[in-house]
Amino acid sequence: MVAAHLLLRAGVAAATALMLTACGGAGPPDEASTKDSGGSDEDSLAVVAAFYPLAYAVERVAGDRVELTTLTAPGADPHTLELSPGDVRTVAEADLVVYSGGMQAPVDSVVHATRDVHALDVAPLLDLKRTGAGVDEEVSDAEGTPHPVDPHWWLDLDRYAVAAGVIADELSLLDPAGADAYRRGAEALAGDLGELAAEYEDGLAQCRQQIVVTSHEAFGYLTDAHGLVQVGISGLAPEAEPSPARMADIAAVVREHDVDTVYAEVILGSQLAETIASETGARVLVLDPVEGITSASPGSNYLEVMRSNLEALRDGQGCS
Repeated sequence: MVAAHLLLRAGVAAATALMLTACGGAGPPDEASTKDSGGSDEDSLAVVAAFYPLAYAVERVAGDRVELTTLTAPGADPHTLELSPGDVRTVAEADLVVYSGGMQAPVDSVVHATRDVHALDVAPLLDLKRTGAGVDEEVSDAEGTPHPVDPHWWLDLDRYAVAAGVIADELSLLDPAGADAYRRGAEALAGDLGELAAEYEDGLAQCRQQIVVTSHEAFGYLTDAHGLVQVGISGLAPEAEPSPARMADIAAVVREHDVDTVYAEVILGSQLAETIASETGARVLVLDPVEGITSASPGSNYLEVMRSNLEALRDGQGCS
């Protein structure tokens, strides 16, 4: 793994150097994965967000004062992001790159390898933690012990509001004329998140079932905040295929604790959840970690998907 990481960093550095020194005869660069409808003014800040929750926060904070590019395409799993040469060049030429260290190794590598890139890593500023795993140690950690730090901070509504404020501060440094606008944008998003937090507090105050069986361990912040216990079929990074032993452990917990709902995800699909459900008689509902928005998502933006998640949890956990 160390050798592979070093090779990746070397490759990114080489690609970056080539792009920054290439002459015009090389042809047009590849487009970055996704471009959102930010400001079109030539004086707008060019901001790159690594994946959807960061992009949504930038959009709410900055409005049309920035030209926003999102590296992770809609429907793609941000955990398995691969950067094209065009993506690398977009990062190199951005006024600001907003990312979350430890979430996407290729983004971490290209930021560290690209000379003079102005980047904001929100992760060190959000007091990330190791969220709970398993039920009374009946289910072993999917990725080894000790449990890794959970990178899915945007499912903690308080941390998401903090991230919005941090982004507003960074944009204000780059664009002092827009400081008031950025502050208002961050405050408006924080207000929306506060209302949503109150809905979660009320909606999950009394639930029959505390165990939440999910496709991957993305919901630790959310479950910890409301007295629920997450059991992920796969780990924090969902690309790791769960072993037959782990699948058997999950099924045993579902049976023993009378869990009647298993949660699938839009981007990852429902195969793992349906396998557990078919073995135990549970049903399958969708609980979306809001890592990306597609036409199949249970909402068109972060707030809508999170409200859909609340309804799914109230139904699946038997909350009143």
